[in-house]
Amino acid sequence: MAQGRGRGRRSEPNFDVPEGRAPEPGALDLRLSRQDRAGGDVAGAGGRRSEGNRGRKPAAAKRAPARKAGRRRGSLLGRLAYGVLVLGLWGVIGLAGLVAYHASQLPPIDQLSVPKRPPNIAILASDGSLLANRGETGGRVVGIKELPPYLPRAFVAIEDRRFYSHFGVDPVGILRAIGQNLTRGGVAQGGSTLTQQLAKNLFLTPERSASRKIQEAILALWLEHTYTKDEILELYLNRVYFGAGAYGVEAAAQRYFGKPAKGVSLAEAAMLGGLVQAPSRLAPNRNLPAAQTRAAQVLAAMQELGFARPDDVKVALAQPARPASARGGGSANYVADLVMDVLDDFVGKFESDIVVQTTVDTGLQAAAEKALVDELNRQGGRYNVHQGAVVSMKPDGAIRALIGGRDYAQSQFNRATTAKRQPGSAFKPFVYLAAVERGATPDTVREDAPIRIGNWQPENYSHRYEGAVTLRTALALSLNTVAVRLGQEAGPKTVVQTAQRLGISSPLQANGSIALGTSEVTPLELTGAYAAFANGGTGVIPYVVAAVKGTDGKVLYKRGEGGLGRVIDPNAVGMMNAMMHETFVIGTAKKGDIPGWDLAGKTGTSQDFRDAWFVGYSGSLVTGVWLGNDDGEPTKKASGGNLPVEIWKTYMTQALKGQNPVPLPGMNRWRKAPETTAAVASAGGPEGLLGQIFAPPQAQPAPQAPAQQRRGRPAQDDRNFLEKLFGIGE
Repeated sequence: MAQGRGRGRRSEPNFDVPEGRAPEPGALDLRLSRQDRAGGDVAGAGGRRSEGNRGRKPAAAKRAPARKAGRRRGSLLGRLAYGVLVLGLWGVIGLAGLVAYHASQLPPIDQLSVPKRPPNIAILASDGSLLANRGETGGRVVGIKELPPYLPRAFVAIEDRRFYSHFGVDPVGILRAIGQNLTRGGVAQGGSTLTQQLAKNLFLTPERSASRKIQEAILALWLEHTYTKDEILELYLNRVYFGAGAYGVEAAAQRYFGKPAKGVSLAEAAMLGGLVQAPSRLAPNRNLPAAQTRAAQVLAAMQELGFARPDDVKVALAQPARPASARGGGSANYVADLVMDVLDDFVGKFESDIVVQTTVDTGLQAAAEKALVDELNRQGGRYNVHQGAVVSMKPDGAIRALIGGRDYAQSQFNRATTAKRQPGSAFKPFVYLAAVERGATPDTVREDAPIRIGNWQPENYSHRYEGAVTLRTALALSLNTVAVRLGQEAGPKTVVQTAQRLGISSPLQANGSIALGTSEVTPLELTGAYAAFANGGTGVIPYVVAAVKGTDGKVLYKRGEGGLGRVIDPNAVGMMNAMMHETFVIGTAKKGDIPGWDLAGKTGTSQDFRDAWFVGYSGSLVTGVWLGNDDGEPTKKASGGNLPVEIWKTYMTQALKGQNPVPLPGMNRWRKAPETTAAVASAGGPEGLLGQIFAPPQAQPAPQAPAQQRRGRPAQDDRNFLEKLFGIGE
């Protein structure tokens, strides 16, 4: 039993074999030889092969070196990949931290908004055409749908050809820019998308740094999330800088091509598209060859992308864009400057674009500019005259043309509105009006003879005297002594008050010389004061702004009835018009007469020929001309009767062309009768001044006594006198 139980007991295998002792015969040897271990027979350099394998090399042993080399290579690549992965993760973490830091320097995303564009002031002529833009941008906001399709495409083609496919930042563009910069050894390209450029323009400073580029990218992503592609492009086109103070395509198109953006050609669009890369270097008015070369690159890019047809590109390349030249330096800018000076009087603070409707007529503005510039070019050197101004207005004070100088590009000083100069004899109508209002008439006689006031002894321009003359003749011939006498009779204070009542606002000195125009005035206020004679006696305040509107059409200001009310009695107006009409008949403005029209006016020349004036008018238009030098340098005998009258006639002939003549108020009642012997005698007899003027060509003057015996009447042999009187006299 015991044996049976013993035999029936389970024996556990024992794998322990004493070291150095072989297993018993028939026992199972489960020990692993070196060949059975991983790595075969290379576990130890001093290991011994088993007896059974002695003398032969197992296959596993042959593969051992290859396995070891592969394991080493795999281990190296693994460590390298691991290192790259770790570095990449740390780079991502670092970049995220950097982005987070710079993002924290920006306003919160939920508070971001596109800054309002500074408002533009579009200044229009009376017919609605654009005279000028004012404001920080230089042009109004335009919608992308207003523009020809090739205009926005020009910017996309040259600045950001993947604009419609990227998400605000273009990695391909960045890599390309990095490559270009590395190969060229500097910053050749920036890799910025249009969206990034817009972000920079809207929110950031122009500095070039890594910090700003990160912020630029963040803001570009926000823009892409907030706006559509077309909205982003529209914002860009209205904000990008084109040089010369022009922000946006509308301002640039007006500045360089003299037309609205919606009217530019393909060649002009390409030039604008290429300009934004370097506005100062590529401005077509400064470097036309460079601008045209860049435009050709834009056209090539447009053709490559299918934005322009090859035939159209060929035409554009054959006829490259050229900048428009501003006529005469752009005299409309003088009008625009005046508008900006007075705009605050009509509208308060505004945050969006506005449109200012003016009273200026573009045709008259161009005619006045041409008349002034042409005359100065022709005779300015001969008379040493370098500057001038022209003001033309309707009798109600509405300014129709205003030229503040010879060339706005050379000098922005507005002489028409700002320069105060002595008017000379052009001030005399106020003296004569004061006399008329005290009872004088055009036929009242005063003595043209030497006069002394204290130590002052005024003289006539001719240094001669006519004796007894009517006021009509004295004013027409601009006799100084008669004007001074009338001024003394009325009183200098009365003369000053009369001028101020008609609209002269500059300070006037109430002294004896006021009768000869020694107090300074501006061309605008002097011309405005004459308007009361042309309109029948109503004082006017010259104005240029007719209405102001928002771009939505809302009226912000509209001019109503205004003025100074009645300032001259109608009967006095008639007498003044009759007397000043004689200036064109027998007087100092005779060569300015325009057949078929009743005209009146007065010339003026200041002391030492520093200023030359003529203010004249019809019943429909009042125009004043001033000539001189900014530094007060005397001219070479330029007087009211020569250059100013010639400019006035040239302009007024054009301005009145095609109009029906308008009579001067009240003049017919006091119009001078046809020449009679008595009328001639009133100026010194048949041998006197008027007798010489109206003598038949064949008549020969009788021998005369010396001039000093004839009480100042002009010597018969003084041929220069008539030349002075009707050529260069006042």
